[in-house]
Amino acid sequence: MNVELLEKLCTLDGISGDEGAVRDFIMSEISGYCDCTVDPLGSIIARKKGAERAKNTVMVSAHMDEVGMIVTSVKQDGTLTIAPVGGVDPRVAIGRPVRVGGQYGVIGAKAVHNLSDEEKKSAPKFDALYVDIGAVDKSEAERYVSPGDSVRFVSEFTRLGDGLVKCKAIDDRFGCAVLIELLKSDLPYDCVFTFVVQEEVGLRGAKAAAYTVSPDFAIVLEATTAADIPLAAGEKRCCTVGGGAVVSYMDRSTIYDRELYELTRSIARENGIGWQTKTMVAGGNDSGAIHLSRGGVRTVAISAPCRYLHSPSCAAKLSDMEDCERLAALTLERLCTL
Repeated sequence: MNVELLEKLCTLDGISGDEGAVRDFIMSEISGYCDCTVDPLGSIIARKKGAERAKNTVMVSAHMDEVGMIVTSVKQDGTLTIAPVGGVDPRVAIGRPVRVGGQYGVIGAKAVHNLSDEEKKSAPKFDALYVDIGAVDKSEAERYVSPGDSVRFVSEFTRLGDGLVKCKAIDDRFGCAVLIELLKSDLPYDCVFTFVVQEEVGLRGAKAAAYTVSPDFAIVLEATTAADIPLAAGEKRCCTVGGGAVVSYMDRSTIYDRELYELTRSIARENGIGWQTKTMVAGGNDSGAIHLSRGGVRTVAISAPCRYLHSPSCAAKLSDMEDCERLAALTLERLCTL
């Protein structure tokens, strides 16, 4: 795993519907390695020539967007009301630093000493949160921000413990980093790579991109929830950081192709690549849209286990990401000639 590349990707801002900075960076990285187009939704479709023509059209996909928030109004006191973009738990937002346009701010909530006994029993919802950019009133705030502006978490890329990294947007800039590295490599067969938009709000970019590419097979590179934390036991841990690449058999949007599920696991075993599967049917990814495209697409997902997903402090292990990268490359080669 190219850690420098991962850090650059994760620290870029790109919530769903506002992925321009991420797209521009990716285009600068892959220029000269492939033929690229950008579709009307903003997804990148990159066609890479290999040493030989593939028997099958294989699409390898990762999403560019991250969760965040959007400004819904500017209040008289200069604070901003917000709504989530994607699945953000309001409990992870309170007190977090954010960027709104060119301004920094902090997400606030009602002070604890002002909460009623009933309010103290439940977590606040987004309509009870606000962003404070330091404006003294509405007039000052409106000089800098307006409804519809993106609100992005501010997070440093740091290393944790034995081989872990922490940052926002590891979901799914990790997948984007893998695709960039594959695109820069010498591939045995032609294939198509898609960096898609708006996964976090309904798999929208993947739906359009898959229709355009019309692949026979698809590999989705993703980050997935690991609950290997205190108070979670047994199957509730879902998957484990440090346990290798996650190969899913089912989630809330896809029942994965049985043959591809078995093939991917056998490739991992044959090549000494760490792998695991999820012990719960949970979550979802762009496979949910891709496998239903046109007449149907046989799809497999290879995911990096990640703690604290959809927060400013995603935590994942580099060795798991490397397992995903190796497994994706070998699976891609096999699917090109299946």
